[in-house]
Amino acid sequence: MTEAVKAPVMADVARLAGVSHQTVSRVINGSPSIKPETRKRVLQAIERLGYRPNTAARALVRGRSGMIGIIGTARTLFGPTSIHRSVEDAARAAGYFATSVSLSEVTRRALDDANDHLMRVGVEGIVMIAGHDEALEVVRKQRSGVPFVVVEGDLSKASLSVGVDQVLGARMATEHLLKLGHREIVHVSGPLNWAEARARVEGWRLAMSEAGLRPAEPVHGDWSSASGYAAGLRIYGMSETTAVFAANDQMAIGVLRALHERGRRVPEDISVVGFDDVPEAAYLIPPLTTIEQDFEAIGRRAIDVITQAINGDALQPSPLVIPKLVVRQSTAPPTGTST
Repeated sequence: MTEAVKAPVMADVARLAGVSHQTVSRVINGSPSIKPETRKRVLQAIERLGYRPNTAARALVRGRSGMIGIIGTARTLFGPTSIHRSVEDAARAAGYFATSVSLSEVTRRALDDANDHLMRVGVEGIVMIAGHDEALEVVRKQRSGVPFVVVEGDLSKASLSVGVDQVLGARMATEHLLKLGHREIVHVSGPLNWAEARARVEGWRLAMSEAGLRPAEPVHGDWSSASGYAAGLRIYGMSETTAVFAANDQMAIGVLRALHERGRRVPEDISVVGFDDVPEAAYLIPPLTTIEQDFEAIGRRAIDVITQAINGDALQPSPLVIPKLVVRQSTAPPTGTST
């Protein structure tokens, strides 16, 4: 019978690194008093042995739970789901346990229940992924007793917040089309009770205005491909339109389908830009030009902010994450022009 391999303990790390177990403990807990060469030696021993610190035991010693709560909404949408995952990953990387509550609807009662649940399990802070106005209003009035960080939405309504520069992302999308020579650019917006949808409308309008153009009213969607398809059918009837900026990739996919069915070629007859850079975007026909959001950076910043608040550190303003334009084959100069 094979003898079970014994997992390494702190004493093994101390022996290999040639230090005391108290020094190993201080390195694990991030003490600033450790000399750099000693810290390096201890970390090398930890890696070599495959030692895994007991986070629960450390939490008991410090008198803290080491737990972060995450309240998620709209888990069927790519953006909120990606942010939720990135916050969980960043929390684990920072040494926290992450426990999540997903809300099917955002009401005062639902949020109070989620908050009570997280407080009962002893979280040290809560990250709320809130995109639409109802969620943000509930969060603004919430009194949880622990630091509460809001990700997404109208960040001006929360004292602790992290997000992407949505206005800049929409400007990037629109300016890309303008540089190609487009002047009649229709925007398919998300639901306007979402702050991101309003910010993307604002960025589109700013870019059009600065180009000396007066944009028409957006065609409204609800983030779904079905609403994008309905918008695409309307846009087909707008004979002067040469480009479409959709507020997310799902709606852009619906637009592409509607235009294809009606015989308008992308990008030869009309260009299309999305927002989010979903994994499928590069594999559509044609591959979709879109705006990429750095969800991993959002997760890291959310955990950085909540860690500062938990530790009572002076809070530094968290700058908005800068999005990135990803150019693919769904955009080109309008027919009859050159760039």
